[in-house]
Amino acid sequence: MLNIDQFDAVIFDMDGVLIDSEPLWKIAMEESFHSVGCHLTRKDFGKTVGLRIDEVIDFWYNEVGWKNATPKELENKIVDRMVELISANGEPLKGVVDTLNFLKEKGQKIGLATSSYSVLIEAVLTTINLREKFDFVHSAEDEYFGKPHPEVYMTVAKKLGVKPQKCLVIEDSLNGIISGKSAQMKVVCIPEKTHHPEPKLILADYHFENMSEMLKEISV
Repeated sequence: MLNIDQFDAVIFDMDGVLIDSEPLWKIAMEESFHSVGCHLTRKDFGKTVGLRIDEVIDFWYNEVGWKNATPKELENKIVDRMVELISANGEPLKGVVDTLNFLKEKGQKIGLATSSYSVLIEAVLTTINLREKFDFVHSAEDEYFGKPHPEVYMTVAKKLGVKPQKCLVIEDSLNGIISGKSAQMKVVCIPEKTHHPEPKLILADYHFENMSEMLKEISV
């Protein structure tokens, strides 16, 4: 049973938690990698879910390599395409708006900790009109390490003025779960539906099919 009153803050991941952006990432990456002659598929990108985009690029550059663009040029191409796709297609996932409204009404501190860059945070929060719901928003681009390192979550807790042990994290990926757990936080897993089932997601403390199901439990 998830008792929300035992926490002083709730910290959300963004991609796959607030917005169904994982399919958009796969489109943007597939198009961009193909444009430099690197024919990875959307299935391949399941291996790098939850990593910061520069770390995704480094991973695939070391795995398969390409010659028609620098890693930074490819990174910029993917990010630019993502801004286009989010602006055109972005919608909040089921239960997100109601959950944020519920937490806000309770006076709960609410943070956002994501591997996505600030330009993508801006695109998402503007498109789905949820900026005012968050007390602090933070990108792992401003940290030395991205997820699964805990830095991004530790920074958000500090900025919110809350002990890590009193934070609840909402995640969808294994790397995100590891990040939250490594920060000594409790973690809810709401798995992203386009990925192959990942047995290791059991590492999370709580599991829900979607955020509406989580809201039912925390609002009783």
